[in-house]
Amino acid sequence: MKTSIISHRQKQLLQIIYDWLKAEGNIPSFEEMKKELGVSSNQAVLDLLEKLEDKKMIKRNEGLARSINILQRGFESLDVMPLVNVAGLGSCGPLVELFEQRDVWMELSPEVHQFSCDLIIIKAYGDSMIGANILDGDLLLFTKAKEFKDNEIVLARTMDGTTVKRLINRDKKTYFQPENPKYERIPVTEETYILGKLIKNLSRNYA
Repeated sequence: MKTSIISHRQKQLLQIIYDWLKAEGNIPSFEEMKKELGVSSNQAVLDLLEKLEDKKMIKRNEGLARSINILQRGFESLDVMPLVNVAGLGSCGPLVELFEQRDVWMELSPEVHQFSCDLIIIKAYGDSMIGANILDGDLLLFTKAKEFKDNEIVLARTMDGTTVKRLINRDKKTYFQPENPKYERIPVTEETYILGKLIKNLSRNYA
């Protein structure tokens, strides 16, 4: 894909953001950006961020401190491997709470990172998905989606916690099916929210 041309100054800030993310696990503050750029004005940083966003190099999430995602074009412009945050634990056994590990990031090859910033990496917890070759401790790559098909392995949040299971949606019945006979299926309710679908087991090259 052909990337947009960015100025030296824009690329400098983009590199600063990437380096902080990789080394520190978070995005630099405005003060840190100004210091690294050698400027004294917040507006100078804002102008660069706006131009990077206009060129689809980054995405800023309003209302969230230090919330900047580097998009695929941004990684390509820097000629670096894309980074994805390891978001936490996904239960393959007892349900657990999902949490963000802001300081844990992984590099992914460009062909895997085809969904821009809409990716989640989860560390599997438990043994309920061993029939799908998902074992305790595996790193699972999910993509966020709006539609989910029958038989897809998904990451879901229920009233009891977060889980990784196979989605069954057939014969007017919808539920989460474990891949281990010692566990029972989990009903899908109005309080259930599906966060994403599995595209790759990074620990076993399984999709």
